[in-house]
Amino acid sequence: MNGIDTSKVFIIAEAGVNHNGDIRLAHKLVDAAKEAGADAVKFQTFKAENVVSKLADKAEYQKETTNSKESQYEMIKKLELSFEDFVKIKDYCDKKDIIFLSTPFDYESVGFLESLVPLYKIGSGEITNLPFLEYVAKKGKPMILSTGMSTLGEVEEAVKTIINVTSSLPLTLLHCVSNYPAKYEDVNLKAMLTLKEVFELPVGYSDHTLGIEIAIAAVALGAKVIEKHFTLDRGLPGPDHKASLEPDELKKMVKAIRNVEKALGSGIKKPAQSELKVMKVARRSLVAARDIRAGEVIKESDILIKRPGTGILPKFKEIIIGMRLTRDVKKDNPFDWEDFK
Repeated sequence: MNGIDTSKVFIIAEAGVNHNGDIRLAHKLVDAAKEAGADAVKFQTFKAENVVSKLADKAEYQKETTNSKESQYEMIKKLELSFEDFVKIKDYCDKKDIIFLSTPFDYESVGFLESLVPLYKIGSGEITNLPFLEYVAKKGKPMILSTGMSTLGEVEEAVKTIINVTSSLPLTLLHCVSNYPAKYEDVNLKAMLTLKEVFELPVGYSDHTLGIEIAIAAVALGAKVIEKHFTLDRGLPGPDHKASLEPDELKKMVKAIRNVEKALGSGIKKPAQSELKVMKVARRSLVAARDIRAGEVIKESDILIKRPGTGILPKFKEIIIGMRLTRDVKKDNPFDWEDFK
């Protein structure tokens, strides 16, 4: 991803619409994301009238977390920030030294965000909106595409639409389950590996489960991007707060992910530098079973296998049987090749 450090997992703190339409709350979310150690903080940019019909119903989780009598349009209209607000949020992110991202939900928002974001993050709801994906791809910026609610065939259509614009466009696919919160038994985290194998693209995970363990597991499986909703307070009104992490939990998740990616290492099987001293103590050598004088020929009964591991390795026991010592070796001392020269 151009302009993004790909040597580590890219962690997106998803503020989404948890600002409740208040730019002051948005700034506090930026502060919390920065304090937690996230690489980027992401919002959602849209004009409600361009996104949803005034007749559209809400999702079940939205009915449970907001006024069930209002329409989806009425709900998201209250969560809309102006383009001017987003310019201010971007400036605030720059001051706080955290990457600003925002998911566009309409063509106008795509154009507006072009000069503000280093990449486009596209939500799962657009996976079948191929004209929109083509339009975004033509902007030439790296893309991260969530794949919630989709079949492998639908993902294939979306990927083809994007790479047909330009095959060199950096594209990352996020496995996702589009429910808030997502049930553990619905996560199917191995599907992330299927996306990686089939499309030969970097993959990640957009997590809607409660808690932090599934995001951490995704990193252990090879996720290059993690996106997680967060809020200042799960008790705030709004559709996404209850399925979001609070700041202290977000911080714990980031720390755990960084620990896991350190632990994953290079994959080369070799002793860690810190093991080298332990190796000498924990491994075994061939040691003298008695005091043996120079000139004596070593018999099997003269050899024991004990710690430390600073002498001749046990695998060479049969070789030194029958060899003649050139110097004295005291009982329990490890044999050394120099003893036979």
